[in-house]
Parts: sequence; structure tokens; C-alpha cells
Amino acid sequence: MASLKAQRFKLIATAALFSTGGAAIKSCALTSWQVAAFRSGIACLAFLAMVPAARRFPTARELLVGAGYAATMVCFVQANKLTTSANAIFLQSTAPIYILFLAPFVLRERISRRDLLFLACVGAGVVAFFLDEQRPLDTAPNPTLGNVVALASGLAWAFTVIGIRWLSSPRASPASGTKRASGGVGAVVAGNALAFAACAAPAFSAPIPVDASGEPLRKWIVIVYLGVFQIALAYLLMTSALRHVQAFEASVLLLIEPVLNPVWAFLVHGERPGAWALAGGVVILAATFAKTWWDVRVEAASALP
Repeated sequence: MASLKAQRFKLIATAALFSTGGAAIKSCALTSWQVAAFRSGIACLAFLAMVPAARRFPTARELLVGAGYAATMVCFVQANKLTTSANAIFLQSTAPIYILFLAPFVLRERISRRDLLFLACVGAGVVAFFLDEQRPLDTAPNPTLGNVVALASGLAWAFTVIGIRWLSSPRASPASGTKRASGGVGAVVAGNALAFAACAAPAFSAPIPVDASGEPLRKWIVIVYLGVFQIALAYLLMTSALRHVQAFEASVLLLIEPVLNPVWAFLVHGERPGAWALAGGVVILAATFAKTWWDVRVEAASALP
């Protein structure tokens, strides 16, 4: 029992670390390209230091999945620099929509009628974001463009999730169970390396801004935190806990991330998302929770003799 409690705490810690991304990105005086490049570069190094299995050249499949993860990382940073933290995380949470459309082609998984209801609910939630007044803020200077980029982040994350499941399938990695188990980490490390490479040119060509507060080290402390803790450590805690915690419970615990994300942004930056955006976020999270709960019930019922 104590061990299971420890695994649950790992998932709670994972969600809490993930949830700080928006507020931390907005706290950094670096440009969006610089944050994306340096965060992913440090995360890549952290993975290589903490995971011996990651110290190998990725396979072609891992590079392909890593490209989707890299796009997720870059789009999420760009979205947080343009729109509110709440909008960025809630719109990224639309990934299940794309997964449902892609799964029949990639994973041979069929769409059910209840999936269509879920799609309708999440679609209504997305529409709510664009009904908001979209008033520019100091921390969200171009919310409309940021919302679009956040949707792209959700699409890229859907490709990543499907890709990691594809890597874990026996058909994708028939060689050995060990290789299959490390496939997800290999793709994540490759994705961070690709994100750094994609953002390096605009990151290094732009001048490093000077903090008005006169604390030049603060921005680098934030970047190191994002790479080492908010990405690498959080991912390792999550993968460790998922081996022991049931899928539904894990999904519910990880929903702490989108709930806490706008809270940190409000506490640190005073950022207030619009009423329609909050309503849309609630609809998306509620629909995700309901679908996960129902899928687990159906799976349990089908397993009964």
C-alpha cells in the first residue's frame, strides 16, 4: 500500500511540475525561440545524464516520433508567449480529438458512438475560446495567434502519443522487450534534440535581453528549471509511476496539470483568462474525464467471463 501511495505521489508531483511550465516560460526574459531552444537542449542533457538507456543513437522510428514531440515543445512555448497560460494548456488538451481521428489509421482502433459525443463536447469547448474578447495583455500580447499555435501544439502532442504507443507495439519493435520499453524515452530525447536544433538559429541570432530587475542569472535559473525539472524529472516520474498505477487513476491525477497551470499564472503574473476560455477549459477537462471513466468501465466489463 505504501508503495502504491508513493507511485500516486509521483504522478501528483509530475502534474505539479508540468503545470508550472506556463508561468515559468512567461517569467523568462528570453525570446520564445531562445526559451524553446535552451529548455530542450538542457532537457536532452538531463535525460542523457539520468537515463543510461537513452545514451544511444535513436532509431528512425524514434526520430519520426521525436519530430512530433519537438513540434509540441516548440509550439507550447510559442503559445505561452502569445496567449494566456490557461488557453495554451487547455487548447493543447484537445489532443484526444486528433488521436481519435488518427488511431484508426495508425493503431487500427475504431471510433465508437461515445467517441463522437466526446468529439462534439471538446469541439464546443474549443469554440468557446474563440468567443472570448481576446484582449491583449502584457503576458499575452497576441491571444488569437497564440490560441491557433496552442491548437497546433495539441495536434503535435496527439502525433507524439500515438507515436509512442506505436513504438511500444510488438510490430514496431519486435527485437526485444527491453528495446520496446526504452522506445518512448528514445523518442523524447530525440524530440528535445530536434527542438533545440530547429530553434538554434533564431535563438542564437537574437540578442540576449537584459532583465530590467538587474538579475541576469534569473533567466538562466528559469531555463535550467524548465529543462531539468519541468521536463526531464517530471517525465521520468511519470513513466515510473505508470507501471504501477491503473490507467484511469493516472489520467485523473494528471488532470491536475491543466487545473493548476492557470493558477500559477495568476499567482505569479496576475494573468486572468476570460470567462469563455475558462468555460471551454472546464468542458474539455470534464469531457476527457468522462470519456476516460467510461472507457475503463467498458474495458473492465469486456474482460469479465
